[in-house]
Amino acid sequence: MQINNEELYFLYIYVTIYSEKIKELESLLNKVEGILQSSGMQTRRAYFREEQAYLATSPIMNNSVDLKNAAKRNVLTSGIIATYPFISSAIFDEEGIFIGTNIYNNSLVFIDKYNSYKYKNSNICIFGTSGAGKSFYTKLLVLRNRLLGIEQYIIDPDREYDEMCNELGGTLLKIGPTSNTYINVFDIMEESIEEGKGYLANKLGKLIGFFNLIFGNLNEEEKAILEEKIIILYKNKGITFNDKTLYKQRKNKIAIKPVFKNTYDMPILEDFYNILGKDKRTKKFQIKLIPFVKGSLKFFNNYTNVNLNNLLIVADVYDLGEENLKYGMFIFIELFWNRIKKNRNIKKSIYLDEIWRLIGVTSNKEVASFIYKIFKTIRKYGGSAVAITQDISDLFSLENGIYGKSILNNSEFKTFFALEEENIKVLEQYSNLSEKEKIEIKSLKRGECLMFIGEEHILTKIDAGDFEKEIIESKKNK
Repeated sequence: MQINNEELYFLYIYVTIYSEKIKELESLLNKVEGILQSSGMQTRRAYFREEQAYLATSPIMNNSVDLKNAAKRNVLTSGIIATYPFISSAIFDEEGIFIGTNIYNNSLVFIDKYNSYKYKNSNICIFGTSGAGKSFYTKLLVLRNRLLGIEQYIIDPDREYDEMCNELGGTLLKIGPTSNTYINVFDIMEESIEEGKGYLANKLGKLIGFFNLIFGNLNEEEKAILEEKIIILYKNKGITFNDKTLYKQRKNKIAIKPVFKNTYDMPILEDFYNILGKDKRTKKFQIKLIPFVKGSLKFFNNYTNVNLNNLLIVADVYDLGEENLKYGMFIFIELFWNRIKKNRNIKKSIYLDEIWRLIGVTSNKEVASFIYKIFKTIRKYGGSAVAITQDISDLFSLENGIYGKSILNNSEFKTFFALEEENIKVLEQYSNLSEKEKIEIKSLKRGECLMFIGEEHILTKIDAGDFEKEIIESKKNK
C-alpha cells in the first residue's frame, strides 16, 4: 500500500446459478464450485440468505448489511482492476515492429523486443503444431527485422528459409555431401573469448559437448581422456592455454596489431582421428570418427571457407539427414554465437528452429548448457535468441525438463499457436497457463496466437501485407 500508493477496499463476489430442475441445478452448483476451488478460491452457498443474494445480483444491486458482513474480503486497488470484466491488455511500443491485432479489442500490437527499459530480455519462444502459423510468423519477424537492418542468423533444419533468404539478398550456407561449404569444428575465433576463461579452456567445453553427440553419453573418465587428447592436438599446432599462442609470431616484422591465427592454423578432424588411434583407450572413438574423416560425413573434415559478411545468414542443414542434423546445428550455432559476441552495440537475432534437437533427450548436458547459456547471456551482447518448435514434449525431455524450462523462463516473449491436448498438458507444468488460456490455445485458428509479453497475456491475430506474403510464400508459389 505504501510502495505502490494503493488503497484498501472491500470486495463482494456473488454468483447466481439458474436452472428449471433441482438435479440440474445441483449439478451446475457442483461444477462451478469445482472450477472455483481448483483456482484456489473458497466458496460458500447462501443458505437462508438466498433472497438477499438474488437481490444483490439483480439490476437493483441491493447488497444487504447481513450479506456484506458474511461475504466481504479485503482487496487492494490492483486487485479491483483485475476483476473488471471488459479489460484487455494492449501493447504498443513506439519503436516496435507491427505484429498483428488484438483479437479482443482490435488494437494494433507493436513490439520492440530490444527495449531494455521495458523488457528483461529480447528472447522469444514460439510453439505451435504443424500448420498453425508458427513458421509464417517467424518468417514475418525475419522480414521486418531485415528492413530495420538487424543482423539475423537462422538455423534451418527443414529447408524452410532458403527461398526467402534469396529474395532478401541474404547469404545461404549449406552443409552436406554435395555442398561446397565447410566449417572446421576445431576453429578458435578471436571473438570467441569469454569473461573469466581463456580461448582454449572455453573451446574445450564446447568440443566435449560436440563429441558427446557423436560418441554417445560419455562418462567422466572418458571426458577427461578426450580432453587430454584435444589439448595434445592443439599443442601440436602450437596452441596452449596461454592466449598469446593464438596470435601469429611474424619474424623480422613489426606488428602494430597482433594477427589472430586463422582456420588453416587450426587442427581438423583428421588430425584428431590420428591422435585417437595412438592410444588403446581411445581406439573405439577413432572408429566412430571414420564416417567423419573417410566416409559419408567427410565434409566435416575441412577448413572453414564461409563468408559471413551479410546481415541475413541462413544455415541450411537439411542435407545432413535426420540422424546427423544435430552435428550441423551445433557447429553453425557456435559459429553464429561467436559472430554475435563481436560487437555489443549492434542489434542481432539468432533463430533456432526445432530447438528440441539440441536440448531434448537426443542431446546431452554439455550442448544443452551451451544453448541455455546463449539465452541467458545474449542480452548483454545486444542480441535476441528465438526458440521455435512443435515438439514440446521433446523440449522438456532432457534432465526432467530443466533446460527447456530454463529457456522458457529466460524468454520475455512467449508465443503459443494452436497446440494439441498432449502438448498443452506438458506445457502447463512449466508455465502459468490458466484454464481459460488452455482452452483458447486448443481452439486457436491458423494465424492466431496467445502471446505472453512480460506479465501481459494477449490473444493476437498475426497480420501481413500482400507483398510480405509474396516473399514469405515464394517457395510455395514456385
